[in-house]
Amino acid sequence: MSSPLRLGRFSIGIGDRFAHQAQAQLQALVEIGRLGFAVTPVWNKSNREHTIIGSEPASTRAAADAAVAALGWNGGYFLDADHIRLETVGRFLTPCDFFTIDVADSIGQASAPEAVEAFVARYPELVGEVRIPGIPEPFQISRAQIEAVSAKYLAATAEAGRIYRHILASKGAGMFVTEVSMDETDLPQTPPELLVILVALADEGVPVQTIAPKFTGRFNKGVDYVGDIAQFEREFNDDLAVIDHAIARYGLPSDLKLSVHSGSDKFSIYGPIRLALQRTGAGVHLKTAGTTWLEEVIGLAEAGGDGLELAKEIYRDALAQREALCAPYAAVIDIDPNRLPAALEVDGWTSARFVAALRHVPSDPGFNPSFRQLIHVGFKVAAKMGPRYLSSLERHREVVSRNVTANLLERHLKPLLVG
Repeated sequence: MSSPLRLGRFSIGIGDRFAHQAQAQLQALVEIGRLGFAVTPVWNKSNREHTIIGSEPASTRAAADAAVAALGWNGGYFLDADHIRLETVGRFLTPCDFFTIDVADSIGQASAPEAVEAFVARYPELVGEVRIPGIPEPFQISRAQIEAVSAKYLAATAEAGRIYRHILASKGAGMFVTEVSMDETDLPQTPPELLVILVALADEGVPVQTIAPKFTGRFNKGVDYVGDIAQFEREFNDDLAVIDHAIARYGLPSDLKLSVHSGSDKFSIYGPIRLALQRTGAGVHLKTAGTTWLEEVIGLAEAGGDGLELAKEIYRDALAQREALCAPYAAVIDIDPNRLPAALEVDGWTSARFVAALRHVPSDPGFNPSFRQLIHVGFKVAAKMGPRYLSSLERHREVVSRNVTANLLERHLKPLLVG
């Protein structure tokens, strides 16, 4: 396999819906670097987000390049074509050098019986007792189980191969980072399933550098992890061991690492992840998604005056359009309509009251996770405001930037890496 660009041990996907916070985001990475942790920024924005906002990937590239120049950043950085498929990758080919290949929709699609049989025949070591260094108990996997797992995932890995080769034909070998995402599906992948997926990706010739499985528990947009933290910790550690085994046995890139598509703000699992990374020396890619957009709204509300009024208007319109805004994200949000305050009530809130409801500080009695999740999926409201929203960001740049930087540094990077 070709040797792709190196992502580094630690990297973070920093979504920026409106391409106005790249410098504030990068400042957080400068600060964590001063504490001894080199973290590679990866600016990510999906095709769906570009379509809703009316932007192009080139605008995200321009914002990233400008931030790097302004801060004199001399480390690597990337632009991620987030959750692309074959039909959507075209607009990303020129500006992007990181591609998150999303094959979740292909999981479970029927694979030809002869393809499954041939795959199992090529890798007979997957049947029976499979010992993975770092996992105390060996996997006991019957041939029927391997055939069932292969039948479930081979269509998805074959699709990943097709998309990878399409990108390869445009970008050239070693000129981009490849991530494969399987997290937006109904059921989590077990460590044995992850092993089969990685073997199948190697079989397809995909030099995957980050893999985003679906973990146990809920990764709702904008709020903390919901699930059994101890079980997540076991899965995460087992997945690290599976990755090491797949690198050694199947020739996958030596820097292959787990990618956690957090939906932002999975604070309660940062500790277990940090301990696993410290114990093993492994790396991680954390995708924080829409957390920056929420910090923009927090900054506007904190600024008071016209900023607060605009933040209230965003909530008012999002509440009125709740069903339409929530529909595309139904699998990754958990909003209690009874916890959404009436628009008239919010109109009377002070700046401090609005910020307390939205800022993700679970210990604050004013925090409202349903309120936060609705605004998280409500960026379409701000997009329709167009220049009016963007000019408000400019007027209140200082307070917005302060919130964006502090959020990434204090709530994400430090808990994940420093403790």
